[in-house]
Amino acid sequence: MNAGVHAAGVVVATRPLDQIVPLCRPTGGSSDDVVTQWDGPTCEKVGLLKMDFLGLRTLSIIERARRMIMDDLDEQMIWSAVGRQDQSDQPGQVHPLDLERITYDDPRVLELFRRGDTAGIFQFESGGMRKLLVDMQPDRLEDLIAANALYRPGPMELIPAFNARKNGREQVPRIHEIIDRHTSETYGVMVYQEQVMLVLHELGGIPLRTAYTIIKAISKKKHEVINAAREDFIAGSASKGVEPAVANELFDLILKFAGYGFNKSHSTGYAIIAYQTAYLKTYFPNQYMASLLSFESQARKIEDWSVYLDECRRVVFPDHEESKPHIGVEVKPPDLATSMADFAVSFEEGQQPGNCSGTVRFGLRAIKGAGDTAIRSIIHERDENGPFKSLFDFCERLDGRTVNRATMEALIKAGAFDSIHGVDNRASLLASLEDAINAGSARARDRREGQSTFFEAFDEAAVTEEAPANMLRQVEPWDKMKTLSQEKEALGFHVSGHPLDQYQGIIQTFASTRSDSIGQLKSDASLVMAGMITRLRPVTTQKGHKMAMCTIADRGGTVDGVIFPEAFSNIGDSLVQDVPVMVIGSLDSSRAEPGIIIERVIDIEQAPQPLGQSMQIIIDARESEDSEPVKQSMQMVSGLLRRFSSTVAALQGRPVEVRILLRQEQRDVLLSSPRMRVVPSRELLHQIEDVLGSGSVSVQGGFVPPARSNGRGRRGGRNRSHAAASSH
Repeated sequence: MNAGVHAAGVVVATRPLDQIVPLCRPTGGSSDDVVTQWDGPTCEKVGLLKMDFLGLRTLSIIERARRMIMDDLDEQMIWSAVGRQDQSDQPGQVHPLDLERITYDDPRVLELFRRGDTAGIFQFESGGMRKLLVDMQPDRLEDLIAANALYRPGPMELIPAFNARKNGREQVPRIHEIIDRHTSETYGVMVYQEQVMLVLHELGGIPLRTAYTIIKAISKKKHEVINAAREDFIAGSASKGVEPAVANELFDLILKFAGYGFNKSHSTGYAIIAYQTAYLKTYFPNQYMASLLSFESQARKIEDWSVYLDECRRVVFPDHEESKPHIGVEVKPPDLATSMADFAVSFEEGQQPGNCSGTVRFGLRAIKGAGDTAIRSIIHERDENGPFKSLFDFCERLDGRTVNRATMEALIKAGAFDSIHGVDNRASLLASLEDAINAGSARARDRREGQSTFFEAFDEAAVTEEAPANMLRQVEPWDKMKTLSQEKEALGFHVSGHPLDQYQGIIQTFASTRSDSIGQLKSDASLVMAGMITRLRPVTTQKGHKMAMCTIADRGGTVDGVIFPEAFSNIGDSLVQDVPVMVIGSLDSSRAEPGIIIERVIDIEQAPQPLGQSMQIIIDARESEDSEPVKQSMQMVSGLLRRFSSTVAALQGRPVEVRILLRQEQRDVLLSSPRMRVVPSRELLHQIEDVLGSGSVSVQGGFVPPARSNGRGRRGGRNRSHAAASSH
């Protein structure tokens, strides 16, 4: 038998524990650790108090955000940020950052919950919870407490009734005066264990301690205890004038709720912390998101915490207005000149600090491979002796044993040297790194030995300032995709851009949804989404068939996908990670978070072939005095269309109708032939543009293939147009 140790359980007694329970030291634990040899339930049976003390990272996030606000803003700014006058000298006035004493009815904060804008808000982050909030429209702390208790397996089935009753779509039923009184706060729904206990106690005459035991018995389906409790409840209710048949029905109602009733005090504590985080996000968005990113980047996997970078772009600032929008916390890449170890708020030179100004600068500790010792050394040297002037200056001033080559490579790839050398010199920096390390080591060695160069003796600063341009090796700069891929290698994601940016024309034309709006689709709806597969995990079913689980990322965030065996047998060999693709499938709403049942994955540049609705060719005859060249162009295009409609390419996509727009001086003429249909392949589009010029052909999107798995789909749709030039 293997004995485990509870991660946070603490046993409390009124006298030394070794007089009550056998103790031992756990294998592999600290020499100071002492644990009971009895399990938790046994300890409780003999009357010991067992409590769970859990560490909560959110409390550290809150405290760090408070410190950052106080460091960045003066007292007057802090008070005005929340729309109040500085009244710190007045007795009884609560400071805006005294979060234990603020009121919990701020309309701005509650509006954040009503919008479902709760990414980074404790206990309210999941897609399902955000959907619950939007439907509930909470307007008081009690609603948040109830939401926290309801969003759990079991009570979830009560959510529609709770929301309908709260918002007047359904009448609150009247059952019994005692039950109605104790459930008035929750619209006739027994959400909490405390409500069930009070009903058992006041209506059935059952002592509160026994009522708690009954609740535990109901949740664990201990029928002997439940049946005995039913008899006691019916007997006790008789003294309140309740008929036995009615009391029996009321006990059945209690059974329904008690099986998954949640502890209200627990839910209240969570809701208060959630409100405090929402308060900071509402009034001090930069500082709160910087604090959140600092802790989450050190505690979670990259794919789990990088979603907060996407959330930053959607944060609403307190000065936002429809006529003057202010949405999005700007997170700037790491910078050797200004970045701290953790994420921090920075203000441009001359910029007035405030709760609605500044940007969040990436923390150096979030760079993969950059250890704490190296980061501390870099920041200390910068603070003591000024900014680094070049890569060579950096290598000279820092000990290579503390800041090693791997750390320097990560800093270059992450863009930390961009403010010194520029983004176009990242390739040159990497090529020159060996030279810089050697030069820095030699210079440091000379200094230790008391030597100096001729130039150093006159003006050391002049040498270091002249060094960058002369010493970097000249190599071809990385293209955008290479730059972004190196960023992802160093950071785990992209900061200065996104690989999908260059395909915006294709995405707008052919994609039907994004990761951040997929939850708005109907269950099983067919969809097309652009993104990159960032995680791919092949699995084998019990029957021996291969399938895969994956994660698809776009600009808006990430969404999980599943590729079942039939689809995997067709596309499994062509699945590649971190490459822009179009994902075709249907909405998977079987889990708490919406996902995708994937049927096809295609190269994003090939999107027109299976997803096009029609193709339009423009022939411009307005500036041509001679009609012959126009006729020749039309003949050449006609020949191309006939050739491509009869080749094997016609079988490798979706044939679409072709329309020709002939632009003339007096009028435009639209020509079409329903019988002429071709697959808009890249080769055809390129050849048409070779004849007519760039931008002369476009493919209209909007077609969403119906899902094979459920037989339902959406044909037709939006009349969107994608210019072929953007797919080159």
